Amino acid sequence: MTRIVILDYGSGNLRSAERAVARAGAEVTVTADWDAALDADGLVVPGVGAFAACMAGLRAVRGEQIIGRRLAGGRPVLGICVGMQILFTKGIEHGVTTEGCGEWPGTVDRLNAPVVPHMGWNTVEPPEGSVLFNGLADARFYFVHSYAARSWDLEPDPAGRIEPPLVTWAEHGDRFVAAVENGPLCATQFHPEKSGDAGAQLLRNWLGTLR
Repeated sequence: MTRIVILDYGSGNLRSAERAVARAGAEVTVTADWDAALDADGLVVPGVGAFAACMAGLRAVRGEQIIGRRLAGGRPVLGICVGMQILFTKGIEHGVTTEGCGEWPGTVDRLNAPVVPHMGWNTVEPPEGSVLFNGLADARFYFVHSYAARSWDLEPDPAGRIEPPLVTWAEHGDRFVAAVENGPLCATQFHPEKSGDAGAQLLRNWLGTLR
């Protein structure tokens, strides 16, 4: 059975993520243990709340190093909600800038929308070739957030040697990045563990890439 670690760095929503991934067919452990997180077939990085608080918790368990080492070895990582946001260069909340993990260039800032937070079900716009969204055309996913990456700043490889990431978009006020598939690094701004059958299928799709 595929072994998944849910990284426990003090962020909430760990148990619902654990249950959802287990239901999708994996053996799941919730831990901050360095060796377990590095050795697992897949690592899930959840996250709720403030960008700065999540980064502080992540650094306290050397989570940014775990993510970096896994990716350097081509080992899969899935970020969820703020666990996706912290993968970008920085986050800006209430005028305070916090450095992120820097796996992707870009800034996470407040949604430009008449109603914030964005809370509820939304469709998304996955690109052609998406594996995460295979079989999920027109599906709706559950979002709860006030901040997002509202642009995608990673330039394509001019030599064409590296496959460009697949970026999925959604709209609330304006467009924002809803998911990214970038080799071993995937992430969703929405909560698949709260997204019913569609979220369960997405998690199964992700687990299928690990086998």
